[in-house]
Amino acid sequence: MNIYKDYIKEIEERKVQGLHPKPIDSADLLSEIITLIKDSGNEHRKDALQFFIYNTLPGTTSAAGAKAQFLKEIILGESVLEEISPAFAFELLSHMKGGPSIEVLLDLALGTDMTGAKQAASVLKTQVFLYDADIDRLKEAFKNDNVIAKEILESYAQAEFFTKLPEVPEEIKIVTYIAGEGDISTDLLSPGNQAHSRSDRELHGKCMITPQAQEEIKALQAQHPDTSVMLIAEKGTMGVGSSRMSGVNNVALWTGKQASPYVPFVNIAPIVGGTNGISPIFLTTVDVTGGIGIDLKNWVKETDASGNVVRNENGEPVLEEVYSVATGTVLTINTKKKKLYNGDKELIDISKALTPQKMEFIKAGGSYAIVFGKKIQTVAAKILEIEAPTVFAPSKEITHEGQGLTAVEKYLTETLLASLLAKYYMPARMFV
Repeated sequence: MNIYKDYIKEIEERKVQGLHPKPIDSADLLSEIITLIKDSGNEHRKDALQFFIYNTLPGTTSAAGAKAQFLKEIILGESVLEEISPAFAFELLSHMKGGPSIEVLLDLALGTDMTGAKQAASVLKTQVFLYDADIDRLKEAFKNDNVIAKEILESYAQAEFFTKLPEVPEEIKIVTYIAGEGDISTDLLSPGNQAHSRSDRELHGKCMITPQAQEEIKALQAQHPDTSVMLIAEKGTMGVGSSRMSGVNNVALWTGKQASPYVPFVNIAPIVGGTNGISPIFLTTVDVTGGIGIDLKNWVKETDASGNVVRNENGEPVLEEVYSVATGTVLTINTKKKKLYNGDKELIDISKALTPQKMEFIKAGGSYAIVFGKKIQTVAAKILEIEAPTVFAPSKEITHEGQGLTAVEKYLTETLLASLLAKYYMPARMFV
């Protein structure tokens, strides 16, 4: 109980700062919480259940390992809880996205209980963040004529983890918020002097822009509950400076949507815009979270009758507003027409923000899911000795001084990226 009591003390201290309980990443703490849950008469049991279900970091944290094993106990009937049925345990495993949860799901899928195996297989078919060792287990079971392993591999080969996802909505309503005039630095979104708090997402989120800006964003969300707030760099570029995942994480925390109801303070799908677009590296990071970055082009250089740029007394070009994105303006992104609208009025073509590849990132909730998904589809098809169907948009051609990458080079680049992500990143690291 000592670690749990320390955690409760920390919770009280965080309340003074206006913070919620810190998400749990330690197996030692979660093990004490599981012990409290198993004690049906314990006074702390109700809170312990909430911490276990809603406040434990998934992925590759040691807490995720403890959580996955306890969920396995529940599924196997070794622990019986009124609040967590085997079906709910499978649902919780499905939201853990890689790491120990995959190991547990494979244990169940390749086990002797066919009912549990089929349920585990249904969850595994939705997962893409598997280690090579996980694939090797499936491959070995397939060679030994395991029907469940074959079923899972066939699903992977057909990329059902992607094709069965909901389509991107045709219309996405947004309400604008001007974060500042001129270029918006990543240091405004995630100050370097606050680097120490990045692992505590809620705490780090309090450093984005200013407390006043945060309150204004919350007010917009209250006024427009069915819209997403788009953070804008007016007359500038969004996300200049050093690349920071924490900067995009903060934008998503304040303006995006929760990735999972069982994972606190991890949001996806932020929408950002800039008069001069989005800094390329920052835009790539936006893609990681399944967000949208729009080159608004809402201010242009004013020209005279002869077509010459008009300049002010300082020699700077005079800008002319093409359309307004003043804070509080409600706009619509049409993902089919790839246009930005104000009511029925078309404002600008945003095809570059909604390429086939970017639409896949949005649908999958981030680019990493697509990178890993392509890899797992290719490997599964190879194991089954079949041709993988074309599901994903073809890779964009990358050029350098006019030299395009060959198909083999593009494949190797993509495969290398996937292997590096698997080794050094793994999906759950986005949770810490």
